[in-house]
Amino acid sequence: MSEKLRLFILAGEPSGDRIAADLVARLRGQVNLELSGVGGDELAGQGLTTLYPMSDLAVMGITDVLLNLPRLLWRLEQTARAILVANPDMVVLVDAQDFSRLLAARLRKRGYAGRLVLYVAPSVWARHPERAKRLAPLFDAVLAVLPFEPEAMERLGGPPTSYVGHPALAEAIPSLSPPDRGPLVLLPGSRDGELRRHMPVLAEMAADLARHEVVAELVIPTLPRLRDRLIRETASWPAPVRVVESRAARREVYQQAIGAICVSGTVTLELALARVPMVVIYALDSHQSHVYAKLGRPWVSLPNIILGEQIVPEFVAAPLLASPAKSAMRNLLDNKKARQDQILAFDELFRIMEAGLPPHLREDPADRILEIWRT
Repeated sequence: MSEKLRLFILAGEPSGDRIAADLVARLRGQVNLELSGVGGDELAGQGLTTLYPMSDLAVMGITDVLLNLPRLLWRLEQTARAILVANPDMVVLVDAQDFSRLLAARLRKRGYAGRLVLYVAPSVWARHPERAKRLAPLFDAVLAVLPFEPEAMERLGGPPTSYVGHPALAEAIPSLSPPDRGPLVLLPGSRDGELRRHMPVLAEMAADLARHEVVAELVIPTLPRLRDRLIRETASWPAPVRVVESRAARREVYQQAIGAICVSGTVTLELALARVPMVVIYALDSHQSHVYAKLGRPWVSLPNIILGEQIVPEFVAAPLLASPAKSAMRNLLDNKKARQDQILAFDELFRIMEAGLPPHLREDPADRILEIWRT
């Protein structure tokens, strides 16, 4: 391990933090790594001292962006300056798509000559396909976590893209018969805007679903920084809720879970690979609602998108009403075969995620990063 890689890595939210930490752990086994960047608890566990709190970047929706615009612009400039001063061999930007694109453009304009990699491809296959070509002069490569994305990037003229799988694969739980009784998992999101919009909806569902005979308890897995907030907010709910914060506790809950109600995002993939039947919700702000309608109200949950059919029920709206999602969850709790059908579909999802789709078979992300660095 005589080679030394000076790496700046940035994650803008918890899912990206987890992906970034997995990459860093893999790289440490192959090279002498000098690490700097922005991240959360997971990257801190890999030895990163973050430039500023990752939560400063964790915003979604035009309303949240506008409310936080001055801070976001300052963090953009601060990050660019830090990279240009340190002049690392490589910059890996994990998700945080708009921030990552603007940062890459700023770095290129100011003469950064190292390798620039985007880890997690933007959803150009879903909207704004023209964005793929705009990324080509900014990034040397893209690492995709969804198996169909390399083909989409190639077709749309984007940067060279490889499928590297997803860290959630390492925590996949083998397919089992659905339990007859267990915890109902509630996942309201991790951004402030998501919590603000989804916690009241889940609270409205809580009393009715907690009384269902197959529901042993209500559990919210969350991040350490959100634990106290969620305990306070659920204290007034009509049914008790257990809040867990560690990944070990989350995995234990998933192994026992009867089902989940979750906000659309990476967690839908995590639940599917853990074989947890689910109902997916998302409360849109007004701008998101307009865009969603303009796009034809497409599927938003990753299991449905990857498998190409509606395996899990989705409720995406502004405003989001509790009753339709609650009804769908009750139907799932009432019907063991419906839960089993989801689990069988998740088995197929696991096979696709594990292998990739020819000709873009799954590669190790660290191997791909080192290949780009050495080229």
